[in-house]
Amino acid sequence: MYVQPLRPLSLAIALIVAAPLPAQTTSEEDDAARLDTVQVTARRRAEGLQDVPMSVSAFDAEQLRELQASDLSGLQGAIPNVNIVQGRASASSINVFIRGVGQPDALQTFDPAVGVYVDDVYLSRIQGALLSLFDVERVEVLRGPQGTLYGRNTAGGALKLITRSPFGEPRLDAELTAGDYGRAEGRFYGAGAIGEAAAFSLAGLYSENDGFVRDPVSGRRFNDNGARALRAKLVLRPTDRLSITLSGDYTRQRNELSLGRAEAPLTQLDLVTGPRVLVPAPTGRFDYRARTELPPDRGQDLDHSGLSATVEWEFADGFTLKSISAFRELDTNFWIDFDATARQITSALVALDQEQWSQELQLLFDDREGLSGVFGLYYLDEKVPSHQEALANDFLALNGAPIPFRRTIDDRLRNRSHAVFGNLSYAFSPEWSLSAGLRYTEDRKRYFRTTSTFSNLPPLVGTFAFEDAANFRALTPSLSLERKLGERRMLYLSANRGFKSGGFNGRANSAAEVSVFKPEYVWTYELGLKTSSEDGRLLANVALFHSDYKDFQARVAEIVNPNAPVPTFAFPVLNAAKLRIQGVEFEGAWLIGEATRLSANLGHQDARYREFRDERFPNADRSGDKVPFSPKWNARLALTHTFALGGGGALTLGGDAVYRDKTWLSVDNREVLTQKAFTLFGLFGVYENAERSLKVQLGVRNLTDEVYKVDAQEFSSVGNIQTAYYGWPRHYYLSLRYSFF
Repeated sequence: MYVQPLRPLSLAIALIVAAPLPAQTTSEEDDAARLDTVQVTARRRAEGLQDVPMSVSAFDAEQLRELQASDLSGLQGAIPNVNIVQGRASASSINVFIRGVGQPDALQTFDPAVGVYVDDVYLSRIQGALLSLFDVERVEVLRGPQGTLYGRNTAGGALKLITRSPFGEPRLDAELTAGDYGRAEGRFYGAGAIGEAAAFSLAGLYSENDGFVRDPVSGRRFNDNGARALRAKLVLRPTDRLSITLSGDYTRQRNELSLGRAEAPLTQLDLVTGPRVLVPAPTGRFDYRARTELPPDRGQDLDHSGLSATVEWEFADGFTLKSISAFRELDTNFWIDFDATARQITSALVALDQEQWSQELQLLFDDREGLSGVFGLYYLDEKVPSHQEALANDFLALNGAPIPFRRTIDDRLRNRSHAVFGNLSYAFSPEWSLSAGLRYTEDRKRYFRTTSTFSNLPPLVGTFAFEDAANFRALTPSLSLERKLGERRMLYLSANRGFKSGGFNGRANSAAEVSVFKPEYVWTYELGLKTSSEDGRLLANVALFHSDYKDFQARVAEIVNPNAPVPTFAFPVLNAAKLRIQGVEFEGAWLIGEATRLSANLGHQDARYREFRDERFPNADRSGDKVPFSPKWNARLALTHTFALGGGGALTLGGDAVYRDKTWLSVDNREVLTQKAFTLFGLFGVYENAERSLKVQLGVRNLTDEVYKVDAQEFSSVGNIQTAYYGWPRHYYLSLRYSFF
């Protein structure tokens, strides 16, 4: 068993527990400066971040601005052992891996492995989940399985966005941003009371850029990510014990294609003479130039909207009933050029029209004498009809003449999920607390698919349809033991189970390919220490974890009958692997003097397949292969300093460095789909006037203009497609923010 890196951390925890933290107090002014304590709702109730016995990272609005994060991908590098990037070939999908657990495939028959929540409303698709951070009070990232309190599809963890409450002082903020690559953004937020028992807020976003990938022939630009968004909230508080929040949001995106680079030679299969290379493998660094055969009217359109109603009623002292009702709709019309060349090896349209209704009821109680808990019921009803088209006019040939080929797919997925859950926490002494929980989940899924092919070669013409149904059930317990080591330190030990729901092979094109894959399950064991100095200037959190993962859902590519006159190309989903993932994490912050803050995080993980049953290669042993999107080491170091200016103004300068070790970007560990170790640097400066009503921020990301991959497509059985997608090159911006009141 691999434990060597854990031994130094075990010793470090023992030393931190035994040794006092410094309490640096030099004056009354110096003593008043403290690190902000963020309140989180990771356990469905408000608690201080340092009081939660689990690995949670939280960022308020000011910290998000220092991260220069305009959407969720801006958190990349800010959290140990977490990968958050824009999903492959999509302007609005998110690829999240936490501690080696995630799901990058956007096909609707796959469920995500990390749950994304907006004001406690679950988003069931990774499409549309790359959310803009334009009206956010804070973001919470919960690492490790969250199967008890959050349920299905949180085997890796959960991302929670909490939007601002309109109650409090009236506000009117406006912000304008301009940058290179045609970046132009506008944001506004207004909130105020309506009488004594109601408040309303309205927030808006306009963002646009030209994209950073260009066609060298036509000048057409790709990989933009503009959006228009609105969110309105009405909060009613007729009594001190009753709160009703009504919320609505709408996001509209009209973007160009997201193109990567074909990292391996692309081939055409001639049914007479055999395969030949159409496009050779690239050489040198990616120069952000790419071409496509798709015309300009075939881009990526998204409309994403939702309504929710949250009611909180404290019907007795210490007892609160909470109801969260929500409806969401997601319409996408995405064109994808999988080979990212002017050839048409494979291009596709994916159009979804998803709807989901959800209802959650929670009973929360706290007897104020050590016993607290939450019990709940959850229901989700999701419908996902879709239309798809695949074009492959350059993939097949007959004695040198290309064979036109088109496939159409129309399918429907219906998912109904029910759950009942409960969690109790009991402080049985001033120092010791025990928490235990259990959730039962049942998913009922039904799937219909019909596909037709069109070509001038008769063997390639046909229609196939199937319908299938399956139920998936799971029990996901949790247990944690907490020991307080004084007022500022807490040691905890936890065990949590999570699962990701099973599904259907949404790429089955024949009866032989029809299959139902089972859920994934994970047990994670964690030992953690949270500590802070008495003066609130130093925070240091350490966690050690070990995860046993089974029935990993691997989407692979294969040629079923390579010697037939017309081979069959399949994309099965295998419950192929058992994984062992273990590692350590450190997060720390230090307020030095009154104006300097040093932040650091460090993650180490050993994520590999303990067993991989690959039916394509029965005699191959793939145990020991690496889990994608899980670098062995990752780290971030950030420093900010504020200078007091004459007249009461202030100037804050900051910078950070983010390091990521070598990362595999495909299940098959393709060498061309890896990213070598690299470091990204960022700088920013912020001027504030004396009234703190004006903020001017100038920043740069990827200062050294690093060329690096963030995601990949692997359909190697079709033309040897192995396409990588790249992060933004160096880019600058200037932002002006004004608070009118």
